[in-house]
Amino acid sequence: MTSKFPAPFDGAKYLTGRVALVTGGSSGIGAAIAKGLAGAGASVAVVASSGKDKAARVAEAIVAAGGKAAPFVADVRDEKAVAALVQAVEQSLGPIDVLVNSAGVYYATPVGNTPRADLDRMVDINLKGTWNMISAVAPGMKERRFGKIVNMSSVAAFVGLGQYPIYCATKAGIMMLTKALARDLAPFDVNINAIAPGNTATPMNEDVRENDEALEFMKRVTPSTTSFSAPEEIASTALYLVSPAARPMHGSTLLIDEGLATGI
Repeated sequence: MTSKFPAPFDGAKYLTGRVALVTGGSSGIGAAIAKGLAGAGASVAVVASSGKDKAARVAEAIVAAGGKAAPFVADVRDEKAVAALVQAVEQSLGPIDVLVNSAGVYYATPVGNTPRADLDRMVDINLKGTWNMISAVAPGMKERRFGKIVNMSSVAAFVGLGQYPIYCATKAGIMMLTKALARDLAPFDVNINAIAPGNTATPMNEDVRENDEALEFMKRVTPSTTSFSAPEEIASTALYLVSPAARPMHGSTLLIDEGLATGI
């Protein structure tokens, strides 16, 4: 793989022969994770929420760098679509060994002024979508007694963000969902853990990063000298969680936030 991709945690191809599925894999953190998993030897199903062409761009970059990947599209809110996705991936690449739930949305939901449709969409994608994917993939992992699941929480699960209460709630829900599911999956040698990123330079917050006032605020509240982590830095944490080094980890959430949660 090229140097712009995050290196596998221990530098080895520890996922050779494994199949990984990454939702939200067409951009941002998900795309960086997909590339990193391919670098570790996995055959990667890159999943976009709409438009297979978006996933194809990431898959093509992986293949051009010497990795194995294929594009897919599915709405994680739709159980039937998720079931069809899993079936298509397994027919194309093989049984799914690694699942990364990176699909998600982020927008303000002010109390008393948030349409029900906006509330439902965020809960359905961020929380229910994560549940739908795990429900579809976990049975096979349990049967084969091997699996690595990484969920995407957020620093917002640890720190209340004004104007973003539903986002905070969904990400806190993912953290507890991860912990509770570990009780069910650990006896089958299936590891499920989560990552809680802080501000990360992705297309989702490009407007914020182009706003001088917002950038200055982020500099004031971020303890480290980096207000926005790189997607590849978050991806490196995912690569650790699916590596042999993380075998004892079950139900943990790793906070990767430049120190933001220490106090805003």
